[in-house]
Amino acid sequence: MLKDKGLVIGIVITILLIAGGVFLMTRNSGSSSQVVEKVSSEILVPSSATVTGGMADGKYLAASTSAEVTLVEFGDYECPACVYYHPMIKQLLSEFSGKLNFTFRNYPLDYHTNALVSAYAVEAAGLQDKYWQMHDKVYESTDEWVDIVDARSIFVGYAESLGLDVEKFKIDIDSEVVKQIVQRDTNDGNLVKLNATPTFYLNGIKIERLSGSYEDLRNLINTELNKD
Repeated sequence: MLKDKGLVIGIVITILLIAGGVFLMTRNSGSSSQVVEKVSSEILVPSSATVTGGMADGKYLAASTSAEVTLVEFGDYECPACVYYHPMIKQLLSEFSGKLNFTFRNYPLDYHTNALVSAYAVEAAGLQDKYWQMHDKVYESTDEWVDIVDARSIFVGYAESLGLDVEKFKIDIDSEVVKQIVQRDTNDGNLVKLNATPTFYLNGIKIERLSGSYEDLRNLINTELNKD
């Protein structure tokens, strides 16, 4: 049944993208502001945020001190549109490795059953230096846990498969430390009046329209790199 659901979601996304529409999961029905303004890095990438500077041989690299471009995503692991963009982000990180820093900020939507616990799972793995590995596993296995009553047990299984200390993970996923990290991200999203996922900021400027095209994202990165 879950596989059928995933197929239906994929078909819906494809139709919307072909139509040239913007596919976003929204927190409410209000329209986003059209005013272009730069958001400070202190809000988008706080010192406690997890940042990667690219990918090499399928592995995430540390943040690049020489990167000229910073891409921030506010996302929800249960959001179909976020799932759609996930491989594009990995492709960008491979193509622009060392030139592009990327950070993911949690913005779980209220009506997604397992949005919070999936975010907690990734942050709990991060406490054992496996943030990006769990980030990928959760995004790339949505059919296994979306709408499942006991998704937590599935994430514990992922922790075991990634070689984590499972008992520590079980404690951390329910800890106040992890909950505060996710709440901090959500608070920052609310501060910039976010109402949809995914929402991307490129060097502090919100990308107002997502076409669903990798080339469009790639061109935006190149434009920033070629600025005087």
